[in-house]
Amino acid sequence: MSGEAKRKRIDIIDALRGLSVILMVIHHLLYDLVTFLGAPVWLFSNPVFDVLHYFFAGVFIFLSGVSSQFSRSNIRRGVKVLAIAFVFTIVTSLPFINMPIRFGVLHLLGFSMLFYGLTRRAWDALPRAIAPALYILLIVISALAVRFIRIPSEHLWMFGWYGPDFYSADYFPIFPWLFVFLLGTNAGFYIIENRLPNWFYEKKFPILPAVGRKSLLVYILHQPVLYGTIMLVIYLMSR
Repeated sequence: MSGEAKRKRIDIIDALRGLSVILMVIHHLLYDLVTFLGAPVWLFSNPVFDVLHYFFAGVFIFLSGVSSQFSRSNIRRGVKVLAIAFVFTIVTSLPFINMPIRFGVLHLLGFSMLFYGLTRRAWDALPRAIAPALYILLIVISALAVRFIRIPSEHLWMFGWYGPDFYSADYFPIFPWLFVFLLGTNAGFYIIENRLPNWFYEKKFPILPAVGRKSLLVYILHQPVLYGTIMLVIYLMSR
């Protein structure tokens, strides 16, 4: 397949990414309503939403892995996303905000893109037949490792091990999420090689693909907009 064909946008991928981003915005809106306007806690944290939050975040991370097969340079892409993520860390750590994001989804995606860009020859050389099973096994093993293995260190929070004083308002550590991203890179091979049914490439969706294509911009802008709107509501209610 030619490079031009490889870079052609596929509506269903952008639509799924757009849906994930919209649900993320709703999730953060509910958090702001609970935190700043005193809405019931169950509105943000309940068994259903807790599961859906990680499911759709996983879909977003997986799709970012898929998109790595379409990227001209994952290294440049990763550096750009990491730079934005570190700006987020600085801004959210300011005293008047005090909700630091030390390793959120942007940090994870930037790291994963950079990591894959630097090591992709090794990962892409894995036999296609066993690669998905290997990635799923690594997801399970790494998830169990960070859940049940205790490591006496305060400096491994990037990987999933953290002490009692660690806090990150948004937290997606390298383990197990890196392997969700890598699973997506493997799925990307089947997509760029036209090995999926025709409807996957031809199906069109309204609105959602446009959101998915601007997912990074939406992520950057949505929380300041939500926070500013909530603060305006609080100000108007206090008058």
